[in-house]
Amino acid sequence: MGIITPSNKEVTTFKGLHLYHAALSNCAMRVRMVLEEKNLPWESHHLDITKKEHITPEYFGINPNGVVPTLVHDGVVIIESDDIIDYIDQTFTEPQLRPAIEQDLERMYWWLKSAVEIHVTGVKTYIYYHKMQGKMTQSEEQKKAYEKLQTNEELIQFHRNCSAGISQEEAVEAEKTLDSFFEKANAILLDSDWLVGDQFTLADITWVPLHFTLAGAGYDFDRYPAVQAWAGRLRERDSFKKGVLEWCPTF
Repeated sequence: MGIITPSNKEVTTFKGLHLYHAALSNCAMRVRMVLEEKNLPWESHHLDITKKEHITPEYFGINPNGVVPTLVHDGVVIIESDDIIDYIDQTFTEPQLRPAIEQDLERMYWWLKSAVEIHVTGVKTYIYYHKMQGKMTQSEEQKKAYEKLQTNEELIQFHRNCSAGISQEEAVEAEKTLDSFFEKANAILLDSDWLVGDQFTLADITWVPLHFTLAGAGYDFDRYPAVQAWAGRLRERDSFKKGVLEWCPTF
């Protein structure tokens, strides 16, 4: 479940729930939403990723990928947002955010894993091309510092692409990837209020921050009216208002 042994041992002494997160991060948004759905107290460790506050030996010692979010619960460190929200839901069981039916549970996990699989090639590529291009370029000094700390080749290559400029071809492929998932979601949501069965689950929490950030980057959701209606319902939840909008009113 994404549990790691950090080289930065300071966090292993932490008590309670501690979240390393960024206001703009859609991955962090879903974790904040789950914490709010559960009404759990948590301590914020906010990192401004636009100022590269996550690119430090101290933070890479907590999360070896140097990304947000990272959850620390009573000294246990969990990385990857899908694993974090699954861990929270299984550790703090009320209200339960997973279906009881095995087939629906498998479908929920499919939505969680799919969001992780397309995060760099789909979501990040689209957002960086349409909204962030040129705004988060690393200096040579920052680039060297990042590549000295980073061991994840996919992330190294992504940031090299960002520095060089993401191509239109890459952006088109990213949009095609996103289209395939939102077409599937729209077909499901024509007959259901939620992505899985008749229950609000971690699948909805996983994907609504993608809707929020992609819409802010200009992705055309008007093609998917059922997805738009679903997102509208989710925006009315207190967890969305507190977990997303209080940290990031607009994207």
